[in-house]
Amino acid sequence: QLPDGGLQLTLYQYKTCPFCSKVRTFLDYHGLPYEIVEVNPIMRKEIKFSSYRKVPILVANAGSPLQLNDSSVIISAIKTYLISKRKSLEEIVSFYPPMKTISEKGKETLEYGNKYWLMLDEKETKRIYPVKEVRVEEMKWRKWADDWLVHLISPNVYRTPREALASFDYIVREGKFGTMEGFFAKYMGALAMFFISKRLKKKHNLQDNVREDLYEAVNEWVKAVGKHRLFMGGSQPNLADLAVYGILRVMEGLEAFDDMMVNTKIQPWYQRMEEVIQKTEF
Repeated sequence: QLPDGGLQLTLYQYKTCPFCSKVRTFLDYHGLPYEIVEVNPIMRKEIKFSSYRKVPILVANAGSPLQLNDSSVIISAIKTYLISKRKSLEEIVSFYPPMKTISEKGKETLEYGNKYWLMLDEKETKRIYPVKEVRVEEMKWRKWADDWLVHLISPNVYRTPREALASFDYIVREGKFGTMEGFFAKYMGALAMFFISKRLKKKHNLQDNVREDLYEAVNEWVKAVGKHRLFMGGSQPNLADLAVYGILRVMEGLEAFDDMMVNTKIQPWYQRMEEVIQKTEF
């Protein structure tokens, strides 16, 4: 339930981006209305207002406009806002400070503190997480989705030149491209991502057949949910369920997705997620 006064949301995204899909899944599940601005991935003029040059960006207006960056921060902050009526959104966002870090290669990156925590008081925490283990499990698997599962998408959807071309055909169709721009993006992008996916495969120490890593990961997730729960959150999805589903659904319509459905045990859980999202979607 939205606090009094509502919340106006605008999501700046690439439709095929797994992190953007995570945010859309979260907003859809909670029945939150939002506008989408599809960002041109080459020019990115739609986000020229922002010094943060990645997507997703969520602009939330709960009295005054506020920019939220990073998919997990967006989800944690908005979820906290929905639960905790005492705090303003500005105050909640201040609990997720950006921190500049230097990677092994000397590149400056931005990390966000506490991004898997909901900023709740003791009473709210007890209501949402009746036992401590529930919170620990949700945070563990949200982090797993960001640190491992998401890195399996590109190497799988760009695994072969043919799959890379099929993926870029979808990207160009769903994205914001001009006619000539789309033509070059499809063919040059597919070629580039085919080679980049090989580098990612090496970077993340994936097997020669990257499908095996995808199969192992989704079966690990299914095992963690277990046979006696509909979702990791029990009778309803929790934030880990929404994150995993949001990431996996960007492969729908592609060969990697069909292979995953046939060769893993994910299908029953995935179909339950589809049904519950469709019921709650605004």
